[in-house]
Amino acid sequence: MKGLIETLRNIWKIEDLRSRILTTLALLLVYRLGTKVVLPGIDPAQLGALKSQTADGVLGLLNMFSGGAFANASIFALGIMPYISASIVIQLLGIAVPYFQKLQKEGESGHRKINQITRYLTVIILVLQAPGYLLNLHSTLPETAFILKGTFFTVSSVIILAAGSMFIMWLGEKITDKGIGNGISIIIMIGIIARLPFSFFAELGSKIEGQGGGLILFVIEIVVLFLVFAATILLVQGTRKIPVQYAKRIVGNKQYGGVRQYIPLKVNAAGVMPIIFAQAIMFLPMAFVNYAASDALTGVAAALSNYTGFWYNALFFVMIVLFTYFYTAITVNPTQMAEDMKKNGGFIPGIKPGKKTIDFLDTVMSRITLPGSIFLGFVAILPAFAMIAGVNNQFAHFYGGTSLLILVGVVLDTLQQIESHLLMRHYDGLMKSGRIKGKTPGGAAAY
Repeated sequence: MKGLIETLRNIWKIEDLRSRILTTLALLLVYRLGTKVVLPGIDPAQLGALKSQTADGVLGLLNMFSGGAFANASIFALGIMPYISASIVIQLLGIAVPYFQKLQKEGESGHRKINQITRYLTVIILVLQAPGYLLNLHSTLPETAFILKGTFFTVSSVIILAAGSMFIMWLGEKITDKGIGNGISIIIMIGIIARLPFSFFAELGSKIEGQGGGLILFVIEIVVLFLVFAATILLVQGTRKIPVQYAKRIVGNKQYGGVRQYIPLKVNAAGVMPIIFAQAIMFLPMAFVNYAASDALTGVAAALSNYTGFWYNALFFVMIVLFTYFYTAITVNPTQMAEDMKKNGGFIPGIKPGKKTIDFLDTVMSRITLPGSIFLGFVAILPAFAMIAGVNNQFAHFYGGTSLLILVGVVLDTLQQIESHLLMRHYDGLMKSGRIKGKTPGGAAAY
Protein backbone atom coordinates (compact mmCIF):
# COMPACT_ATOMS: atom_id res chain seq x y z
CA MET A 1 0.00 0.00 0.00
CA LYS A 2 2.86 2.33 0.87
CA GLY A 3 4.49 1.60 -2.49
CA LEU A 4 1.24 2.41 -4.31
CA ILE A 5 0.92 5.76 -2.51
CA GLU A 6 4.54 6.57 -3.34
CA THR A 7 3.97 5.71 -7.02
CA LEU A 8 0.87 7.94 -7.18
CA ARG A 9 2.87 10.74 -5.53
CA ASN A 10 5.61 10.33 -8.15
CA ILE A 11 3.02 10.47 -10.95
CA TRP A 12 1.61 13.71 -9.52
CA LYS A 13 5.12 15.23 -9.26
CA ILE A 14 5.73 14.94 -13.01
CA GLU A 15 4.05 18.04 -14.44
CA ASP A 16 3.73 16.70 -18.01
CA LEU A 17 2.28 13.37 -16.86
CA ARG A 18 -0.09 15.10 -14.42
CA SER A 19 -1.30 17.43 -17.16
CA ARG A 20 -1.85 14.54 -19.57
CA ILE A 21 -3.85 12.53 -17.04
CA LEU A 22 -6.05 15.51 -16.09
CA THR A 23 -6.61 16.31 -19.78
CA THR A 24 -7.63 12.71 -20.44
CA LEU A 25 -10.09 12.74 -17.53
CA ALA A 26 -11.60 16.06 -18.67
CA LEU A 27 -12.13 14.85 -22.24
CA LEU A 28 -13.62 11.58 -21.01
CA LEU A 29 -16.02 13.57 -18.82
CA VAL A 30 -17.17 15.47 -21.91
CA TYR A 31 -17.75 12.14 -23.67
CA ARG A 32 -19.75 10.68 -20.77
CA LEU A 33 -21.91 13.80 -20.53
CA GLY A 34 -22.60 13.59 -24.27
CA THR A 35 -23.93 10.02 -23.93
CA LYS A 36 -26.73 11.40 -21.73
CA VAL A 37 -27.87 14.11 -24.19
CA VAL A 38 -30.95 12.80 -26.02
CA LEU A 39 -31.56 13.60 -29.69
CA PRO A 40 -33.67 16.76 -30.14
CA GLY A 41 -37.29 15.83 -30.82
CA ILE A 42 -37.41 12.65 -28.66
CA ASP A 43 -39.08 12.41 -25.25
CA PRO A 44 -36.46 10.96 -22.80
CA ALA A 45 -39.20 9.62 -20.53
CA GLN A 46 -40.36 7.12 -23.18
CA LEU A 47 -37.10 5.28 -23.93
CA GLY A 48 -37.99 2.19 -21.90
CA ALA A 49 -38.70 0.00 -24.94
CA LEU A 50 -35.36 0.91 -26.53
CA LYS A 51 -33.47 0.02 -23.35
CA SER A 52 -35.26 -3.34 -23.20
CA GLN A 53 -34.34 -4.02 -26.84
CA THR A 54 -30.62 -3.40 -26.17
CA ALA A 55 -30.44 -5.73 -23.18
CA ASP A 56 -28.84 -8.52 -25.26
CA GLY A 57 -27.79 -9.60 -28.74
CA VAL A 58 -26.03 -7.48 -31.35
CA LEU A 59 -27.82 -4.32 -30.20
CA GLY A 60 -26.63 -5.01 -26.68
CA LEU A 61 -23.08 -5.26 -28.02
CA LEU A 62 -23.45 -1.93 -29.85
CA ASN A 63 -24.90 -0.35 -26.73
CA MET A 64 -21.95 -1.61 -24.68
CA PHE A 65 -19.39 -0.14 -27.10
CA SER A 66 -21.25 3.20 -27.10
CA GLY A 67 -21.28 3.37 -23.32
CA GLY A 68 -25.08 3.20 -23.12
CA ALA A 69 -25.58 6.03 -25.65
CA PHE A 70 -27.35 3.68 -28.09
CA ALA A 71 -30.10 2.88 -25.55
CA ASN A 72 -30.37 6.53 -24.51
CA ALA A 73 -31.07 7.71 -28.11
CA SER A 74 -28.14 10.03 -27.49
CA ILE A 75 -26.37 12.36 -29.91
CA PHE A 76 -23.45 9.90 -29.48
CA ALA A 77 -25.68 6.85 -30.17
CA LEU A 78 -23.58 5.52 -33.08
CA GLY A 79 -20.43 5.77 -30.98
CA ILE A 80 -16.95 5.20 -32.32
CA MET A 81 -17.71 1.91 -34.11
CA PRO A 82 -18.18 3.51 -37.58
CA TYR A 83 -14.62 4.87 -37.35
CA ILE A 84 -13.31 1.45 -36.30
CA SER A 85 -15.21 -0.16 -39.19
CA ALA A 86 -13.64 2.33 -41.61
CA SER A 87 -10.19 1.65 -40.12
CA ILE A 88 -10.64 -2.10 -40.61
CA VAL A 89 -11.72 -1.60 -44.24
CA ILE A 90 -8.69 0.61 -44.96
CA GLN A 91 -6.42 -1.90 -43.22
CA LEU A 92 -7.75 -4.72 -45.40
CA LEU A 93 -7.41 -2.54 -48.52
CA GLY A 94 -3.76 -2.04 -47.55
CA ILE A 95 -3.28 -5.78 -48.05
CA ALA A 96 -4.94 -6.04 -51.48
CA VAL A 97 -4.82 -2.62 -53.19
CA PRO A 98 -1.43 -1.37 -54.48
CA TYR A 99 -2.39 2.31 -53.96
CA PHE A 100 -2.87 1.80 -50.22
CA GLN A 101 0.26 -0.35 -50.03
CA LYS A 102 2.18 2.56 -51.54
CA LEU A 103 0.70 5.01 -49.02
CA GLN A 104 1.73 2.75 -46.13
CA LYS A 105 5.36 2.92 -47.32
CA GLU A 106 5.43 6.71 -47.72
CA GLY A 107 5.99 7.43 -44.04
CA GLU A 108 4.31 10.36 -42.30
CA SER A 109 2.79 11.87 -45.47
CA GLY A 110 1.25 8.54 -46.44
CA HIS A 111 -0.05 8.06 -42.91
CA ARG A 112 -1.80 11.45 -43.01
CA LYS A 113 -3.38 10.59 -46.37
CA ILE A 114 -4.64 7.26 -45.00
CA ASN A 115 -6.13 9.04 -41.97
CA GLN A 116 -7.89 11.50 -44.26
CA ILE A 117 -9.37 8.69 -46.39
CA THR A 118 -10.44 6.87 -43.20
CA ARG A 119 -12.32 9.97 -42.01
CA TYR A 120 -14.12 10.33 -45.35
CA LEU A 121 -15.10 6.66 -45.24
CA THR A 122 -16.32 7.12 -41.65
CA VAL A 123 -18.65 9.92 -42.77
CA ILE A 124 -20.05 7.69 -45.54
CA ILE A 125 -20.66 4.84 -43.06
CA LEU A 126 -22.34 7.26 -40.64
CA VAL A 127 -24.67 8.63 -43.32
CA LEU A 128 -25.71 5.04 -44.10
CA GLN A 129 -26.05 3.91 -40.47
CA ALA A 130 -27.87 6.93 -39.05
CA PRO A 131 -31.13 6.39 -41.05
CA GLY A 132 -31.08 2.73 -39.99
CA TYR A 133 -30.81 3.79 -36.34
CA LEU A 134 -33.71 6.22 -36.76
CA LEU A 135 -35.79 3.51 -38.45
CA ASN A 136 -35.15 1.26 -35.44
CA LEU A 137 -36.26 4.08 -33.13
CA HIS A 138 -39.53 4.48 -35.04
CA SER A 139 -40.22 0.72 -34.92
CA THR A 140 -39.36 0.39 -31.21
CA LEU A 141 -40.61 3.55 -29.49
CA PRO A 142 -44.28 4.60 -29.31
CA GLU A 143 -45.43 7.37 -31.64
CA THR A 144 -45.87 9.72 -28.70
CA ALA A 145 -42.12 9.56 -28.00
CA PHE A 146 -41.43 11.70 -31.07
CA ILE A 147 -42.00 15.38 -30.44
CA LEU A 148 -40.65 16.27 -33.88
CA LYS A 149 -41.65 14.27 -36.96
CA GLY A 150 -41.22 14.14 -40.69
CA THR A 151 -38.31 15.01 -42.97
CA PHE A 152 -36.96 17.77 -40.73
CA PHE A 153 -36.51 15.37 -37.81
CA THR A 154 -34.87 12.72 -40.01
CA VAL A 155 -32.41 15.06 -41.75
CA SER A 156 -31.48 16.95 -38.58
CA SER A 157 -31.03 13.70 -36.62
CA VAL A 158 -28.80 12.17 -39.31
CA ILE A 159 -26.60 15.29 -39.23
CA ILE A 160 -26.49 15.30 -35.42
CA LEU A 161 -25.67 11.58 -35.17
CA ALA A 162 -22.90 11.88 -37.77
CA ALA A 163 -21.50 14.99 -36.09
CA GLY A 164 -21.65 13.27 -32.69
CA SER A 165 -19.56 10.32 -33.86
CA MET A 166 -17.06 12.59 -35.59
CA PHE A 167 -16.80 14.62 -32.36
CA ILE A 168 -16.05 11.39 -30.45
CA MET A 169 -13.32 10.63 -33.01
CA TRP A 170 -11.90 14.13 -32.43
CA LEU A 171 -11.96 13.55 -28.67
CA GLY A 172 -10.05 10.31 -29.17
CA GLU A 173 -7.38 12.02 -31.27
CA LYS A 174 -7.02 14.79 -28.66
CA ILE A 175 -6.58 12.19 -25.90
CA THR A 176 -3.86 10.51 -27.97
CA ASP A 177 -2.06 13.83 -28.62
CA LYS A 178 -2.57 15.70 -25.35
CA GLY A 179 -3.53 12.93 -22.92
CA ILE A 180 -2.28 9.48 -21.99
CA GLY A 181 -2.87 6.24 -23.89
CA ASN A 182 -4.64 5.56 -27.18
CA GLY A 183 -7.68 7.85 -27.25
CA ILE A 184 -10.03 5.71 -29.36
CA SER A 185 -9.26 2.62 -27.29
CA ILE A 186 -9.77 4.45 -23.99
CA ILE A 187 -13.15 5.78 -25.15
CA ILE A 188 -14.26 2.22 -25.97
CA MET A 189 -12.94 1.00 -22.60
CA ILE A 190 -14.77 3.76 -20.68
CA GLY A 191 -17.99 2.81 -22.47
CA ILE A 192 -17.56 -0.79 -21.32
CA ILE A 193 -16.56 0.13 -17.75
CA ALA A 194 -19.58 2.46 -17.47
CA ARG A 195 -21.80 -0.64 -17.42
CA LEU A 196 -19.71 -2.46 -14.80
CA PRO A 197 -21.12 -0.85 -11.59
CA PHE A 198 -24.74 -1.49 -12.62
CA SER A 199 -23.95 -5.10 -13.65
CA PHE A 200 -21.93 -5.69 -10.46
CA PHE A 201 -24.67 -4.54 -8.08
CA ALA A 202 -27.37 -6.29 -10.12
CA GLU A 203 -25.46 -9.57 -9.76
CA LEU A 204 -24.87 -8.92 -6.03
CA GLY A 205 -28.57 -8.23 -5.50
CA SER A 206 -29.63 -11.36 -7.40
CA LYS A 207 -27.34 -13.55 -5.27
CA ILE A 208 -28.41 -12.09 -1.93
CA GLU A 209 -32.15 -12.05 -2.62
CA GLY A 210 -34.24 -15.22 -2.71
CA GLN A 211 -32.54 -18.46 -3.76
CA GLY A 212 -29.63 -16.75 -5.53
CA GLY A 213 -26.92 -18.66 -3.66
CA GLY A 214 -25.90 -16.04 -1.13
CA LEU A 215 -22.81 -13.93 -0.63
CA ILE A 216 -20.43 -16.91 -0.69
CA LEU A 217 -21.40 -17.79 -4.27
CA PHE A 218 -20.92 -14.14 -5.27
CA VAL A 219 -17.41 -14.14 -3.77
CA ILE A 220 -16.63 -17.33 -5.72
CA GLU A 221 -17.78 -15.59 -8.92
CA ILE A 222 -15.46 -12.64 -8.21
CA VAL A 223 -12.52 -15.01 -7.61
CA VAL A 224 -13.24 -16.80 -10.89
CA LEU A 225 -13.47 -13.40 -12.65
CA PHE A 226 -10.05 -12.47 -11.23
CA LEU A 227 -8.55 -15.74 -12.52
CA VAL A 228 -10.09 -15.13 -15.96
CA PHE A 229 -8.52 -11.65 -16.01
CA ALA A 230 -5.13 -13.13 -15.08
CA ALA A 231 -5.37 -15.76 -17.83
CA THR A 232 -6.39 -13.11 -20.38
CA ILE A 233 -3.36 -10.99 -19.43
CA LEU A 234 -1.17 -14.02 -20.15
CA LEU A 235 -2.84 -14.38 -23.55
CA VAL A 236 -2.41 -10.68 -24.39
CA GLN A 237 1.21 -10.49 -23.19
CA GLY A 238 2.40 -13.89 -24.43
CA THR A 239 5.25 -13.71 -26.97
CA ARG A 240 7.76 -16.00 -28.65
CA LYS A 241 11.14 -14.26 -28.89
CA ILE A 242 13.08 -14.96 -32.08
CA PRO A 243 16.82 -14.15 -31.69
CA VAL A 244 18.34 -11.94 -34.40
CA GLN A 245 22.10 -11.51 -34.71
CA TYR A 246 23.44 -8.39 -36.45
CA ALA A 247 26.76 -8.49 -38.30
CA LYS A 248 29.67 -6.37 -37.10
CA ARG A 249 30.56 -3.26 -39.08
CA ILE A 250 33.61 -1.11 -38.41
CA VAL A 251 33.33 2.52 -39.54
CA GLY A 252 36.45 4.51 -38.65
CA ASN A 253 37.26 3.76 -35.05
CA LYS A 254 33.73 2.69 -34.14
CA GLN A 255 32.11 -0.71 -34.29
CA TYR A 256 28.44 -1.04 -35.24
CA GLY A 257 26.24 -4.09 -34.93
CA GLY A 258 27.50 -7.35 -33.52
CA VAL A 259 24.64 -7.45 -30.99
CA ARG A 260 21.81 -9.91 -30.51
CA GLN A 261 18.25 -8.66 -30.39
CA TYR A 262 14.87 -10.36 -30.40
CA ILE A 263 11.71 -10.22 -32.52
CA PRO A 264 8.72 -10.64 -30.16
CA LEU A 265 6.08 -12.63 -32.06
CA LYS A 266 2.72 -12.35 -30.29
CA VAL A 267 0.85 -15.52 -29.38
CA ASN A 268 -2.34 -13.56 -30.09
CA ALA A 269 -1.22 -11.24 -32.89
CA ALA A 270 -4.84 -10.79 -34.09
CA GLY A 271 -6.04 -9.29 -30.81
CA VAL A 272 -9.80 -8.85 -30.52
CA MET A 273 -10.51 -8.70 -34.26
CA PRO A 274 -11.39 -12.43 -34.76
CA ILE A 275 -14.16 -12.14 -32.15
CA ILE A 276 -15.57 -9.02 -33.82
CA PHE A 277 -15.48 -10.69 -37.27
CA ALA A 278 -17.05 -13.91 -35.94
CA GLN A 279 -19.84 -12.04 -34.13
CA ALA A 280 -20.66 -10.10 -37.29
CA ILE A 281 -20.83 -13.30 -39.36
CA MET A 282 -22.93 -15.11 -36.73
CA PHE A 283 -25.72 -12.55 -37.06
CA LEU A 284 -25.92 -12.81 -40.87
CA PRO A 285 -27.72 -16.23 -41.05
CA MET A 286 -30.40 -15.00 -38.64
CA ALA A 287 -30.94 -11.91 -40.77
CA PHE A 288 -31.52 -14.03 -43.91
CA VAL A 289 -33.63 -16.65 -42.12
CA ASN A 290 -36.12 -13.98 -41.05
CA TYR A 291 -37.12 -13.61 -44.71
CA ALA A 292 -37.59 -17.36 -45.28
CA ALA A 293 -40.70 -19.41 -44.47
CA SER A 294 -38.99 -22.77 -43.96
CA ASP A 295 -39.31 -24.79 -40.75
CA ALA A 296 -35.77 -26.10 -41.17
CA LEU A 297 -34.35 -22.60 -41.51
CA THR A 298 -36.41 -21.46 -38.54
CA GLY A 299 -34.83 -24.25 -36.49
CA VAL A 300 -31.37 -23.10 -37.60
CA ALA A 301 -32.23 -19.55 -36.56
CA ALA A 302 -33.40 -20.78 -33.15
CA ALA A 303 -30.15 -22.71 -32.64
CA LEU A 304 -27.99 -19.77 -33.69
CA SER A 305 -29.89 -17.31 -31.52
CA ASN A 306 -29.39 -19.37 -28.34
CA TYR A 307 -26.24 -17.77 -26.93
CA THR A 308 -25.84 -20.50 -24.31
CA GLY A 309 -26.58 -23.37 -26.71
CA PHE A 310 -24.06 -25.93 -27.95
CA TRP A 311 -24.30 -25.24 -31.70
CA TYR A 312 -24.00 -21.48 -31.37
CA ASN A 313 -20.88 -21.68 -29.19
CA ALA A 314 -19.31 -24.53 -31.16
CA LEU A 315 -19.68 -22.63 -34.45
CA PHE A 316 -18.55 -19.40 -32.76
CA PHE A 317 -15.43 -21.15 -31.41
CA VAL A 318 -14.48 -22.66 -34.79
CA MET A 319 -14.98 -19.34 -36.59
CA ILE A 320 -12.75 -17.52 -34.09
CA VAL A 321 -9.95 -20.06 -34.62
CA LEU A 322 -10.24 -19.66 -38.42
CA PHE A 323 -10.43 -15.86 -38.28
CA THR A 324 -7.41 -15.75 -35.96
CA TYR A 325 -5.33 -17.53 -38.60
CA PHE A 326 -6.78 -15.32 -41.34
CA TYR A 327 -6.19 -12.01 -39.57
CA THR A 328 -2.70 -13.06 -38.42
CA ALA A 329 -1.83 -13.99 -42.00
CA ILE A 330 -2.80 -10.56 -43.36
CA THR A 331 -1.25 -8.49 -40.55
CA VAL A 332 2.00 -10.37 -39.87
CA ASN A 333 4.16 -10.44 -43.01
CA PRO A 334 7.17 -12.82 -42.68
CA THR A 335 8.47 -11.71 -46.10
CA GLN A 336 8.64 -8.06 -45.05
CA MET A 337 10.24 -9.02 -41.73
CA ALA A 338 12.92 -11.08 -43.50
CA GLU A 339 13.63 -8.28 -46.00
CA ASP A 340 13.96 -5.65 -43.25
CA MET A 341 16.24 -7.98 -41.32
CA LYS A 342 18.44 -8.52 -44.37
CA LYS A 343 18.68 -4.79 -45.15
CA ASN A 344 19.92 -4.09 -41.62
CA GLY A 345 22.50 -6.89 -41.74
CA GLY A 346 20.60 -9.16 -39.39
CA PHE A 347 20.00 -12.91 -39.49
CA ILE A 348 18.48 -15.61 -37.32
CA PRO A 349 21.28 -17.87 -35.97
CA GLY A 350 21.27 -21.19 -37.78
CA ILE A 351 18.83 -19.98 -40.49
CA LYS A 352 19.95 -18.79 -43.91
CA PRO A 353 18.73 -15.33 -45.00
CA GLY A 354 16.05 -15.16 -47.67
CA LYS A 355 13.49 -17.89 -48.24
CA LYS A 356 14.73 -20.04 -45.34
CA THR A 357 14.13 -17.16 -42.93
CA ILE A 358 10.67 -16.51 -44.40
CA ASP A 359 9.72 -20.19 -44.04
CA PHE A 360 11.07 -20.29 -40.48
CA LEU A 361 9.10 -17.21 -39.38
CA ASP A 362 5.97 -18.50 -41.11
CA THR A 363 6.30 -21.89 -39.36
CA VAL A 364 6.82 -20.31 -35.94
CA MET A 365 3.80 -18.02 -36.41
CA SER A 366 1.61 -20.96 -37.46
CA ARG A 367 2.66 -22.97 -34.41
CA ILE A 368 2.16 -20.25 -31.81
CA THR A 369 -1.10 -19.09 -33.42
CA LEU A 370 -2.75 -22.49 -32.83
CA PRO A 371 -2.73 -22.38 -29.00
CA GLY A 372 -3.38 -18.62 -29.15
CA SER A 373 -6.46 -19.10 -31.34
CA ILE A 374 -7.82 -21.94 -29.17
CA PHE A 375 -7.33 -19.88 -26.01
CA LEU A 376 -8.99 -16.89 -27.69
CA GLY A 377 -11.93 -19.09 -28.67
CA PHE A 378 -12.38 -20.24 -25.06
CA VAL A 379 -12.22 -16.63 -23.83
CA ALA A 380 -14.92 -15.71 -26.36
CA ILE A 381 -17.38 -18.40 -25.21
CA LEU A 382 -16.72 -18.00 -21.46
CA PRO A 383 -19.72 -15.61 -21.04
CA ALA A 384 -22.00 -18.46 -22.17
CA PHE A 385 -20.60 -20.75 -19.45
CA ALA A 386 -21.03 -17.91 -16.93
CA MET A 387 -24.71 -17.55 -17.93
CA ILE A 388 -25.24 -21.31 -17.60
CA ALA A 389 -23.68 -21.11 -14.14
CA GLY A 390 -26.28 -18.54 -13.11
CA VAL A 391 -24.52 -15.22 -13.69
CA ASN A 392 -26.85 -12.54 -15.08
CA ASN A 393 -26.42 -11.62 -18.74
CA GLN A 394 -24.97 -8.14 -18.11
CA PHE A 395 -22.28 -9.25 -15.65
CA ALA A 396 -21.46 -12.39 -17.66
CA HIS A 397 -20.06 -10.25 -20.52
CA PHE A 398 -17.11 -9.31 -18.29
CA TYR A 399 -16.08 -12.99 -18.03
CA GLY A 400 -14.81 -13.05 -21.60
CA GLY A 401 -15.41 -11.97 -25.15
CA THR A 402 -14.70 -8.62 -26.73
CA SER A 403 -15.22 -6.53 -23.61
CA LEU A 404 -12.68 -8.46 -21.51
CA LEU A 405 -9.97 -8.40 -24.19
CA ILE A 406 -10.46 -4.68 -24.82
CA LEU A 407 -10.32 -3.89 -21.10
CA VAL A 408 -7.12 -5.87 -20.57
CA GLY A 409 -5.40 -4.62 -23.73
CA VAL A 410 -6.19 -0.93 -23.17
CA VAL A 411 -5.32 -0.97 -19.46
CA LEU A 412 -1.95 -2.63 -20.15
CA ASP A 413 -1.20 -0.18 -22.96
CA THR A 414 -2.06 2.85 -20.80
CA LEU A 415 -0.09 1.57 -17.79
CA GLN A 416 2.90 0.94 -20.06
CA GLN A 417 2.84 4.58 -21.18
CA ILE A 418 2.59 5.83 -17.59
CA GLU A 419 5.50 3.58 -16.60
CA SER A 420 7.55 4.93 -19.50
CA HIS A 421 7.06 8.49 -18.19
CA LEU A 422 8.15 7.40 -14.70
CA LEU A 423 11.24 5.52 -15.86
CA MET A 424 12.26 8.34 -18.21
CA ARG A 425 12.45 10.66 -15.20
CA HIS A 426 14.33 8.09 -13.08
CA TYR A 427 11.40 7.11 -10.87
CA ASP A 428 10.50 3.52 -10.04
CA GLY A 429 7.99 1.94 -12.41
CA LEU A 430 4.47 0.85 -11.48
CA MET A 431 5.83 -2.51 -10.29
CA LYS A 432 8.91 -3.12 -8.18
CA SER A 433 9.72 -6.36 -10.00
CA GLY A 434 9.38 -6.74 -13.74
CA ARG A 435 8.12 -4.31 -16.32
CA ILE A 436 4.85 -3.94 -18.17
CA LYS A 437 5.42 -5.17 -21.70
CA GLY A 438 4.70 -3.11 -24.81
CA LYS A 439 1.55 -2.40 -26.74
CA THR A 440 -0.86 -4.98 -27.99
CA PRO A 441 -1.02 -5.01 -31.80
CA GLY A 442 -4.25 -5.96 -33.43
CA GLY A 443 -6.36 -5.14 -30.43
CA ALA A 444 -8.42 -2.13 -29.65
CA ALA A 445 -5.29 -0.19 -28.92
CA ALA A 446 -4.30 -0.56 -32.53
CA TYR A 447 -6.77 2.15 -33.60
